[in-house]
Amino acid sequence: MRTGKRLFLLLLLIGSVIAREPGATGDLSLQSLREEISTHLGQERFSSAVWGVKVISLESSKTIFETNALKLLKPASNAKLFTGALALDRFGPDYRIKTSILSKSEPDNDGVIHGDLIIYGRGDFSFAARFRDGDYAHILQPIVDAIKKANIHLVEGDLIGDETYFRGPRLGSSWAWDDLQYYYGAEVSALTIQDNVIDLFFKPGAELNAHCTFEQKPETDFVYFVNRTKTTTTNITADIQINRSLGKNEAYLSGSLPLNHGTWTDAVTVANPGLWFVTMLKASLANEGVEVKGVTGTKAWLEEQPTKTGNYKELGVVESAPLQDLISKMMKPSQNLYAQLLLLQVGANAAEINTETKTTEELGLAELRKFLGKANIAGKEVLLDEGSGLSRTALVTPNAIVQLLKYMHQHQNAALFRGFLPDAGTDGSLRNRLAELKGKLAAKTGTIRYVNCLSGYMTSRAGESLAFSIILNAYNHEGPGSSTDDIDAITLLLGRLSERSSETSK
Repeated sequence: MRTGKRLFLLLLLIGSVIAREPGATGDLSLQSLREEISTHLGQERFSSAVWGVKVISLESSKTIFETNALKLLKPASNAKLFTGALALDRFGPDYRIKTSILSKSEPDNDGVIHGDLIIYGRGDFSFAARFRDGDYAHILQPIVDAIKKANIHLVEGDLIGDETYFRGPRLGSSWAWDDLQYYYGAEVSALTIQDNVIDLFFKPGAELNAHCTFEQKPETDFVYFVNRTKTTTTNITADIQINRSLGKNEAYLSGSLPLNHGTWTDAVTVANPGLWFVTMLKASLANEGVEVKGVTGTKAWLEEQPTKTGNYKELGVVESAPLQDLISKMMKPSQNLYAQLLLLQVGANAAEINTETKTTEELGLAELRKFLGKANIAGKEVLLDEGSGLSRTALVTPNAIVQLLKYMHQHQNAALFRGFLPDAGTDGSLRNRLAELKGKLAAKTGTIRYVNCLSGYMTSRAGESLAFSIILNAYNHEGPGSSTDDIDAITLLLGRLSERSSETSK
């Protein structure tokens, strides 16, 4: 073989290999796309894992690619797609959650409440710094302002946080115990404040072996901290650990920061967040001249019957941000607490007769099943037991997720729903991913141990609108990169599709 011809064939082979790499940028026909995805999924390292993938055209309704589309898989935070869609469909984008200020009597002419003051929560989670441009100091200002507007200057009785709007445990079903001290496993309450966590900001001490210093936001003494951290030399790796005992507001801080280290940021959840809510509120009221003579306490579903608000005087009402803002701040950063609270919100508003025999979570899931029927999704394909995807027993098929996306694409609030999803390379959980698809991809991420998912909307190179779901289960990634890279490789391939589905048959 002549040298020139041999060189030509070698270059042809190299070009073919490059074209098959997931990171390549060339156009792909529909057939080539299917081959590329199949090759990626068929690698030996995935032999003991399970892939579930489905991609459809939203224009022609044709299936672009699918494998194991009807297999039940763990969805992780892709479950939030169902919760967000359910809440939006049920309430509409302008719905607001109310928190009521109740008492047995109105304040007298001197502004005195002769009895208890009750804060009746209904699951508003917008009492948080993320809803106030990062202002931790005035999280409860709307409640304080409403109390002052009611001309209340002194409460002779107690300040009670009423959590009875929701029935059931403070945890979502099948949440793992070892998640509960971390921000993503925060307790659920009808009275929620600052995502029910304390943000912690650590810095090294002034000298070697000194304790690291830390700042709490918001400032509170509700959790007792035992500081066992220390400052080390600059060649030691930074590592701070936080351990809070289950059900107790006592946290142990350990680990170390090198002397020249910057700020280390972490968070710890708070047990009994309803009590924390009214504890913080009492302090905020005192700062503005409103005295509560009694103690703080809570009324919870296990201890009391649901409060009949009609038996009290409603002295004030605080409304949440509109639902569209609540869902966005749930979906983009993938906030588990918010998702569970939205499911409970649906459950608490369900037209169920025997509500006293079921938890609010069960009622919310019953409403979800009704919604699935409305969206033409088989109930057997969506086995959720809470609202966030933190559950280790939840199961969903890729087919069900794609059908949900298709239904919401035709929904009266379709543009809003798509806007709730993280945008590639821009915000939320995709802010540092898939920048190549910026402006063309909006999708929900999902990750728990041995699970990685991405589902959402994509505009292909041909300009076709696609809905897709990619789920990887039972995979322990080893070596360089991550399972996220494997998900992204498929997503990038979809973006390179240069042929419209209407131009060819399946």
